[in-house]
Amino acid sequence: MSVLQEVSFESGGVPCAADLYWPANAGNGLACVVMGHGGSATKRLGLPAYAEKFTAAGLAVLAFDYRHFGASGGEPRQVIDVDEQRDDYRAAVRYARGRDDIDPRRVALWGTSLSGGHVLAVAADDPDVAAVVSQVPLIDGWHRGRGLRERLSWDVAWRTLQFTAAAVRDVVGAKVGQRPYLVPVVDDSGGTAVFTEPEAGFAFEALGGEAVGWRNSLAPRMLFALPRYREGTAEKLHMPVLMCVGDQDLQASPRFAVRIASLMNNVELHRYPVGHFDVYTGKLFEEISSVQTEFLHRHLVSVDG
Repeated sequence: MSVLQEVSFESGGVPCAADLYWPANAGNGLACVVMGHGGSATKRLGLPAYAEKFTAAGLAVLAFDYRHFGASGGEPRQVIDVDEQRDDYRAAVRYARGRDDIDPRRVALWGTSLSGGHVLAVAADDPDVAAVVSQVPLIDGWHRGRGLRERLSWDVAWRTLQFTAAAVRDVVGAKVGQRPYLVPVVDDSGGTAVFTEPEAGFAFEALGGEAVGWRNSLAPRMLFALPRYREGTAEKLHMPVLMCVGDQDLQASPRFAVRIASLMNNVELHRYPVGHFDVYTGKLFEEISSVQTEFLHRHLVSVDG
């Protein structure tokens, strides 16, 4: 069992809440994995299970909430800003490197879904990052997982139209000083939501749902500010990178992720015949998290042989 300490650091002048997991009976100078969740998800929505795996391998883990979400500060609430979230990663890395009990040369990044793209972008600008784990990454918002036939279906088109209308309402309201117009993150009842697939709702509930500090609401303005891949990012990643891709992912294009991985200098690519939300629970979680643990241990703990 690990030891959990609640800590905080500042990003953009705003306090970010974080959980620092420490291997039991460990000394100082440990390697550390900095973890941010994807999109609106928060630090206790499934991340403790990964942290327990990583600490059992002798690693410290710093899992944090982005500004505007969870236990962190920042107004308005439930608003995703890609640039801010990436700055929060950078602030978390600075905090980890500045601690006397963490080895600043052995700080790695872990991200999933939207943050799976964040960690690639952040590491590309920070050659001192020791290793990167990118799980079912949304690297570019224009490269989603659905094929043309699915995108042209009436059901998908209607839900896209509903969400776009909500996003326009949210953006217009923001321009005149209104609070965010929020929609559910998950809802399979036919209403407007970020994710309407039943498996999405199951995953969020299985990971703890609102009982662990996550809120099932999000400002849909994110539709107009999705991340774009910056050419040359992959080639700048010289540290070891582990990318875990779901070949049936309907949220983040597996084909695009594989293409970006092929441009990297030092990458291990693992592909699984699963969807976006399948990686967080059950046997697949055990399999993927074990692969990630071995990768991190090999590059952060066993670096001296």
